[in-house]
Amino acid sequence: MDLGLKDAKAFVAGASRGLGFATALKLANEGARLAINGRDEQTLQEAANKIAQESGQEVLPLVGDLSKPDVPQALIQQATEALGGLDLLVTNTGGPPPGPFESFKDSDWEQALDLVFYAHLRLIRAALPALKQSARASVLTITSISVKQPVPNLVLSNAGRGATIGMTKTLALELGEAGIRFNSILPSFTETERISQLMGNRAEKNGTSIEQEIERQSAESPLGRMGQPEEFANVAVFLLSPAASYLTGNMLSVDGGTYKGTF
Repeated sequence: MDLGLKDAKAFVAGASRGLGFATALKLANEGARLAINGRDEQTLQEAANKIAQESGQEVLPLVGDLSKPDVPQALIQQATEALGGLDLLVTNTGGPPPGPFESFKDSDWEQALDLVFYAHLRLIRAALPALKQSARASVLTITSISVKQPVPNLVLSNAGRGATIGMTKTLALELGEAGIRFNSILPSFTETERISQLMGNRAEKNGTSIEQEIERQSAESPLGRMGQPEEFANVAVFLLSPAASYLTGNMLSVDGGTYKGTF
């Protein structure tokens, strides 16, 4: 199936590893032209090299910490100038630290919201002028299954990502007439570096091993395993593509059936 992504101009945030990297690689393999972002210059360059080698596409690496207020605008400007516009935007960030509600101060909450809400908002706001000029504009916010089913010991993430979902749905309603689609994917536990860190935290807290915690979490899915980044990327790239042209305002769980609710 031709997804209609050849020569699409795409910016993928948080793409040096994990879900962002897998999504960027899949976009490049579909023929999209890419700018990718990450905080660590060496890791980001290595990711860009891997994507370029496998796909044959040029990849522009843009280093920057998205939790800093001025960075999203600067990165989007660099990307649109280099690519000659923007068709696709993937907003994606790491997660705040785990811990119970009473362990966090106001400054912890402010830092978490900068990461899991304001980074998305600022990227979208900066990209809107370019997206309004595109005939295939699509925005994907990567959030978490926690907006439907809070994850224990992740109160900062659980709360902040809910705000991003509310914004995503609202923008789908407000900007549909401008031809811009907005969707979000709510991943559950997928085998990435972030999940390895969380499993390590659980193991330390519970006096177990990382392997035991992975096995316990995998049992929450009817499939009996965690997801792979490539499985997430397949869904992400479809939602971004013109092949999904009548899909907007969707909050799609990619979770292997971990979420037990009906809606």
